[in-house]
Parts: sequence; C-alpha cells; structure tokens
Amino acid sequence: MDKEKKLARYGRLREQLAGLLGKTADAQARMATVAALLYHKFDHYFWCGFYRLVEGDLVVGPYQGPLACQVLARKRGVCWAAVMAGETVIVPDVRRFAGHIACDARSLSEIVVPVRDAGGAIVAVLDVDSDRPAQFDEEDRQGLETIVALLTQ
Repeated sequence: MDKEKKLARYGRLREQLAGLLGKTADAQARMATVAALLYHKFDHYFWCGFYRLVEGDLVVGPYQGPLACQVLARKRGVCWAAVMAGETVIVPDVRRFAGHIACDARSLSEIVVPVRDAGGAIVAVLDVDSDRPAQFDEEDRQGLETIVALLTQ
C-alpha cells in the first residue's frame, strides 16, 4: 500500500473510532474496539492488541490474532523497549532485535505504541505484529499514534 493510501486509511479509521469510542469510558471496551477494527482493516496485521501495565508487569489485554503471551518478561522485548523509551518502536525484523519475546514464531516485524493516561503516564502499549518482514514504517507510526491518542479522550 502506498504512503498516501495508508495515511488516508488511518485517517478514516481514526474518524470511525472517534465515534465508536465515545459510547463508553471503559478502557477495556475501548481497547477491544481499537484492536478489532485495526486487525480487520489491514491485511499485514498478524496480531494486534494491547499489553497493560499492571503492578509493574505487561499483561495481555484485548487483542485479535493467535494466542498471546499472558505476561511479558520484565524489561525484555519490543513492548518493554517502547515503555522504557516512552516512544513508538518499529522493528523491521524481530529476529534481529536483542531480547525479542517470541509469543508466536510466525511474527517477523512489529510496531509498539505507548498508551498514556490523561496525566501522560504510560498505562499500556498497542502492539502490532506482522508475519511479513519490514511491514511497518513512519506512516504506521503516525497513524497508530493518532488512533492511540483517542483512548485518553
């Protein structure tokens, strides 16, 4: 998908989600809605969901795709890298990422976007995996960051 088409799709999804997320303030329901819509709108999404920070652990939240790790090893992997850096992390080849946690060996590339509460603290991450290498880029980062921002509105 070319750059313009991808950004336009993310824009349409953001508009759709803005309406859907206004129906409840429940964080789990909102995350479930985001994961489901994104997963079904991009054919390169192999796994799409959230890991929530719960008492210092990253615990799986709402997701779409194959079975996930329930709790991620502390301070390892792409999700923890995003939490520790406080910013989105894009990994073109997870096999080359030191400390990668392979919940499913078919995942080859990944993007992780921090989710913040109204005070700016990271409370979760949106994790998207692809079973193809190098599937995520700056357009995905921009699009997903604007969608994740809807969760705190």
